[in-house]
Amino acid sequence: METLALFETTLWSTLRDVAPIIAVILGFQVLVLRRTIPRLKQVLYGTGCVILGLALFLMGLEQALFPLGRSMAEQLTDPEFLHGANAGLESVSTHWYHYHAVYLFAFTMGAAAVMVEPAVIAVALKANQLSGGAINANGLRIAIALGVGVGIAIGALRIVTGGSLHLFILAAYTVVILQTVFAPRHMIPLAYDSGGVSTSTVTVPIVAALGLGLAESIPGRSPLIDGFGMIAFAVIFPVISVLAYAQLAQWWHGKTDHNTISQGEEP
Repeated sequence: METLALFETTLWSTLRDVAPIIAVILGFQVLVLRRTIPRLKQVLYGTGCVILGLALFLMGLEQALFPLGRSMAEQLTDPEFLHGANAGLESVSTHWYHYHAVYLFAFTMGAAAVMVEPAVIAVALKANQLSGGAINANGLRIAIALGVGVGIAIGALRIVTGGSLHLFILAAYTVVILQTVFAPRHMIPLAYDSGGVSTSTVTVPIVAALGLGLAESIPGRSPLIDGFGMIAFAVIFPVISVLAYAQLAQWWHGKTDHNTISQGEEP
């Protein structure tokens, strides 16, 4: 009964959130374009699926992903896990390097979430199609996933150490600016978009839950001040990784062409 009540509440909340979007579309269709909606039954069916899917997704976040993120953070930062048999000794102090399992978990979770992110898959396939196969779809997905994984791991390190968010972000953007100067021009827009598509329906809830869970579990951290900000790392570091991927590919092709010419063959 509690589950049904929660689903009903979530469904009505989703309807209220989606209603303005539907109103705008209908308003432009009827008042501006002055045309009937083509394939009305199909549109209504699709809209119903979207609303139902959003309601179930939001319900799943509250019931599974957020509690799971907090639970994993609590277990990974537990003194007994960090120090083992020495956990009860008052002389034992906890340093940032004791949280290596947290960094590994953050990296793997971030990378795995991005690999199944629908927006990332769509952009990678479209980039492969528009480039005539020059941009490898799987290679681009892996580059974005590695960037997010590294970013989330560094974000976890910031929470553990209590470092300044704006200094971390400033350093990351400095790297992005330097890479932009030397990266292939055709990859720069795609790299900048990679940060946006990597933070979508799958990645954001997991990253947010992990950040809040860590901030709640580590003494001296504020969930409000330290818990948020993880998503910023998931936005910036894919840009770095995709630009690095483009630069590496450019260097490799240049090296291959040079070897071909040196052997007396046509490039």
